Amino acid sequence: MPTLIQALSAVSEAATDLAENLQENIDQLTNLPKSTAEVNVYLKNLLTMLEEFAVTYGGKLIIALIIVIVGFKIVNASTRKLSRAKGFSKLETAPRNFIINAISVLIKVVIGVTALAVMGIPMTSIVAVIGSCGLAIGLALQGSLANIAGGFVLVIAKPFTIGDFIMTGDISGTVEEIGVFHTKVITIDNKRIIVPNSAISNATLVNATAMKDRRVDLTFTAAYDNDIDKVERVLLDVCRAHPLVYGEPAPFARLSAHKDSALEYTVRAWCKGEDYWTVYFDLVRDVKVAFDKNDITIPFPQVDVHSK
Repeated sequence: MPTLIQALSAVSEAATDLAENLQENIDQLTNLPKSTAEVNVYLKNLLTMLEEFAVTYGGKLIIALIIVIVGFKIVNASTRKLSRAKGFSKLETAPRNFIINAISVLIKVVIGVTALAVMGIPMTSIVAVIGSCGLAIGLALQGSLANIAGGFVLVIAKPFTIGDFIMTGDISGTVEEIGVFHTKVITIDNKRIIVPNSAISNATLVNATAMKDRRVDLTFTAAYDNDIDKVERVLLDVCRAHPLVYGEPAPFARLSAHKDSALEYTVRAWCKGEDYWTVYFDLVRDVKVAFDKNDITIPFPQVDVHSK
């Protein structure tokens, strides 16, 4: 593979040769004829120049133009048809447009390289120039290219979609947009967070709304002198009375731990994913109300001190 300098030299030489040939022929025609005999010679030289140019470059130029014009039209028509395909229509607007544009640009570059090769410029030189330029651009845009690659991963793997509630690192919120370089997340308090695709595609991620149903897990405490069966029964009654809690799977309420100042009870209730926070906060409130009605005490932290 030639070096970048060699490749540029080859391209430059091809262009120089073409320019020199044209200039040489034009110089021969700069002196306008002064007599009838000179007119005949002038016209003969002009026809000879046009003939040589047509034979040497004209055919190649016409073929190159046909390749570019027809090729670009085919690419544009194909990408429009591809954008309406079922697989692409399911993607979000930004990733879909990016993929279509990337495919279009890549194919058009190949068409342009083919046209240059038809014109007589060495293919190895063209490839070397493109490769060297690509390497330089890649080094300058490492972060951006990593984000683009991360965007491809998110589009193909689909760990989440627009509208999903995700948690990754210190970030949690609803996905607003999956862009080419960044993913936009709206937090619970309505703040927009711009997350680089490279970071989010390589991090451990929790998609809280990926499944249709979710389980609400809560813990409550009650004093040691309360009847355990009664506390469990009250907790179950609260869960069963809530209209958004599923009957199946059935709610769960059991004593789960002996704490320093109280007994701890674990409650689990299933509901729709979109009802998660409604059920969560309703159960916290309803359990307190039910404990008060049934004289179930929730003790404060306390320490027994004995002195001698």
